[in-house]
Amino acid sequence: MTRLIRLRGVLMTVLIVFGGTTLSAHDFWIEPPAFQTRPGALVGLHLMVGERMLGDAIPRDTAGIERFVVARDAQEQPVPGREGGDPAGVLRVDGAGLLIVGYHSRPHAIELTADKFEKYLGEEGLDAVQAILARMKRKPAVAREQFSRCAKSLLSSGATSVAERDRAIGLPLELVADRNPYALAGTQPDFPVTLLYRGKPLRDALVIAINRDDPDGRLRARTDRDGRVSFRLPRSGVWLIKAVHMIPAESGHDVDWESFWASLTFELRAAGAPAAGS
Repeated sequence: MTRLIRLRGVLMTVLIVFGGTTLSAHDFWIEPPAFQTRPGALVGLHLMVGERMLGDAIPRDTAGIERFVVARDAQEQPVPGREGGDPAGVLRVDGAGLLIVGYHSRPHAIELTADKFEKYLGEEGLDAVQAILARMKRKPAVAREQFSRCAKSLLSSGATSVAERDRAIGLPLELVADRNPYALAGTQPDFPVTLLYRGKPLRDALVIAINRDDPDGRLRARTDRDGRVSFRLPRSGVWLIKAVHMIPAESGHDVDWESFWASLTFELRAAGAPAAGS
């Protein structure tokens, strides 16, 4: 049985990395069974790949993980898990408060035809890369890209407060929520988010917010000079916020482009619903 699980994990990794151009553009996010939990609970953390907040869980592949951690207050510790297992990580909730889960994958290489690469750039709002291609006298027939995933998830354990905030944990491309979603309730709350690249604000990047119950009603905004956007979230439920950043690869590499895919998941409780731990 263990051998079968490991084989499944290897096959899924191969499909994700080499399984065609559509998979390269799928979203990647962290999803627990419940975003609001309690101290002492054991929480499984699924690594999901898909679209419209629907997808498949990816088994744990230690060789593909650069970093998988959970932070609370000033403390940070690695997220353990069984090789080839799903959930990919298991978190023992140690105390009350806001929990920040972060995942950074090692880079994977893919190749896309020019047409599919152009479509992908348009979907993710990568205007700067499109401008570089437009200036080329001769565009390559194939785009060679190296990408890595930078996913975060915010969980709440027990009672929480407005004073508790998300914070940067050092992912190459990172979305940081400027308000605690578990201290908010009701429709249309302002939810500001900051996008950081290598720890510095990234301006003019497209950020997209998707609600699981209404994936077609996605919200879009571009970051300002401080790397910030603010969404008016129209409904409660599970949210995925995502962004992509791409740069030309350094000379001497076997790829033309290097990209980073950031995601942030959390749950916004409905108006009148009790806060976690109450």
